[in-house]
Amino acid sequence: MSELITMWRNTRMVVLTAMSASLYAAILIPFKVLPIIPGVTEFRPANAVPVVCSFLFGPAAAWGAAIGNVIGDFFGGIGPGDFFGFFANFLYGCVPYKAWEALTDRDPIPTSPATWIAFTGVVLLASAVCALVVGWGINLLGFVPFSVLGNVVLVNNFAVAAVLTPFLLAVIYPRVKRGRLLYKDLLPPRPRRPRPVRLLALALLVAAAGAGMLLGNLLSTGALVLPLVGAGAGTHGLAVGIGLLPIVALIVLALYLL
Repeated sequence: MSELITMWRNTRMVVLTAMSASLYAAILIPFKVLPIIPGVTEFRPANAVPVVCSFLFGPAAAWGAAIGNVIGDFFGGIGPGDFFGFFANFLYGCVPYKAWEALTDRDPIPTSPATWIAFTGVVLLASAVCALVVGWGINLLGFVPFSVLGNVVLVNNFAVAAVLTPFLLAVIYPRVKRGRLLYKDLLPPRPRRPRPVRLLALALLVAAAGAGMLLGNLLSTGALVLPLVGAGAGTHGLAVGIGLLPIVALIVLALYLL
């Protein structure tokens, strides 16, 4: 994950971060008038932007997604939940390129049944990680239950990104590659872990995301009760906050190993 820090020494990567953030925010803002959960989230066609930019610009897209989401939130209302929105969108832009690198060295343009399955799986994984983190944080604050927000964000992210991203990449990726503006062209080669380690880390990330979504739904609805917390009431924020904390830690560990 060192590239997430060292990229700030590269002027062109900084410019690509600003470009990713501004594009994301520019598409987010007009759709603030179409809320799904007022004051929390809305219909977001812009959700394809972090995924496309992740495959093109790698770590610059992660920072761009996080910053662009904060800029968009200025037009919908800033609050303590935006800290989790920053972190969740950072992961949304970080997971696609790292997961794809663990699977294959091919360009991220699906052309065969196998690559379509892999590509769709990566988009679903990124959507689930984002939904899990933002659902965990907002529920911990007691605003919206995970069973509502987590599922809405998952569907909102995945539906838009899975439909739009393949076609956008088919048009944009070859041109950016010819212009040598992919993150692989701009950043110095970094030592990569052996493929078995990366595949194991990817499996850990998939397991954590899947288990986290299930656990978050069970805890926030009261269907599962933590012994130390008790049954609780309302949004079960404390149970969700404590119960999902190890899952979030596993996600960070898996990304570190990818």
